[in-house]
Amino acid sequence: MASHDEVTDYKPGEMDITEQRKTFSGFLKAVNWVCMASIVALIFLALVNS
Repeated sequence: MASHDEVTDYKPGEMDITEQRKTFSGFLKAVNWVCMASIVALIFLALVNS
């Protein structure tokens, strides 16, 4: 675990966040696919009068 002294060395704006951006982009894509699949499933159910 990091000591308190190591935490205070952090300077905003210097951290490489490319991996976090990729992860968040993937998360948004997954949410988009799930929403679209849900809408398609609901339309299908409405069309077949289930």
